[in-house]
Amino acid sequence: MLNALHNDALGKLIVRLAVGGLILFHGVAKLLNPGNIDWIGGLLEGYGLPAELAYGVLIGEVLAPMMAIVGWQTRIAGLLMAGNMLVAFLLVHTGEVFMLTDNGGWQLELQGMFFFTALALVFFGSGRLAVRPD
Repeated sequence: MLNALHNDALGKLIVRLAVGGLILFHGVAKLLNPGNIDWIGGLLEGYGLPAELAYGVLIGEVLAPMMAIVGWQTRIAGLLMAGNMLVAFLLVHTGEVFMLTDNGGWQLELQGMFFFTALALVFFGSGRLAVRPD
């Protein structure tokens, strides 16, 4: 009975759809509200970097999630999404590393879940249920 649950391809598809779909919502929000990109640009300027680098968030939150969802270059998509989350952590969330929420969860559990799930895609790829299996 439990052997019927052994389906790596379906598991990889579920992970791709979950992380890609959820991160894509953040990217679409940035497309619909360009002020968010300006805000990120201001943070980058605070570190002496060009504000134009803020448009890179669209790679990590729109292009890469779409790549992961369809299963095209999934390892690269995972790397781009994980890199996007690392930059978000460094720009905005470093002060929250040792903080807990009111109900005991880690303050950065969403960011952590996105980062580690995207990183998992780097290592196991798309699976068979993809435009281009790897």
